[in-house]
Amino acid sequence: MPHPRVSARLSGVAAELPDPTQGERAPIRVVLADDSVLLREGIASVLERKGFEVVGQSGAADDLLLKVRSYKPDIAIVDIKMPPTQTDEGLRAAKEIREKHPETAVLILSQYVEEGYALELLQDSAEGVGYLLKDRVYDLADFIAAIKRVAGGGSALDPTVVSRLVGRKRSNDPIDALTTREREVLELMAEGLSNSAIAARVFLTDRGVEKHVTSIFQKLQLPVAADTHRRVLAVVAFLQS
Repeated sequence: MPHPRVSARLSGVAAELPDPTQGERAPIRVVLADDSVLLREGIASVLERKGFEVVGQSGAADDLLLKVRSYKPDIAIVDIKMPPTQTDEGLRAAKEIREKHPETAVLILSQYVEEGYALELLQDSAEGVGYLLKDRVYDLADFIAAIKRVAGGGSALDPTVVSRLVGRKRSNDPIDALTTREREVLELMAEGLSNSAIAARVFLTDRGVEKHVTSIFQKLQLPVAADTHRRVLAVVAFLQS
């Protein structure tokens, strides 16, 4: 979907953000795929100003796959709906990238909340994968942090998608046993945040978050996992059930 004000909005605030790639040995290499030229160019402009290297841009899924094969980027940022049918071409291309080019992380952008697509993308692994709503692009600090997290092998799920998944009603739902704070921590875990990042977000100590996480895993009968990727996988597996 076209975003006629995206480029101006992104450029207007880009200079206010610190460069998250400063001090790294090599820039994160990115391929962008979106049929909206304005959105694509706006994101590319911001990323380049922040030290990322945009090695290719595509308006169609086939061209995206070609550029991934050719340039071997660290991450592909992909619109979920692309020509010719504007349905799930981007999602299918993302899944192919994950299957055939595991060294390239994938961050999906979607105009709307589509929980099924998010779970489909995450069904095999939560490493190096993200699913964000396009509105999240306007929060540049979080958007750039998500790109870096996914490119580094982590996860990034949009908070709105996570809230929908956690809020689904099922019979005998063990999520009902969680406290309000535990539900909040669970949602942040599913987004891919570490204990320290969660502590900063909800104003708790690391130890306090650790206690909540342990309680969540016990109540949901999930295996306790210290690694962030395994934690996200466990949460996603539960949300899929």
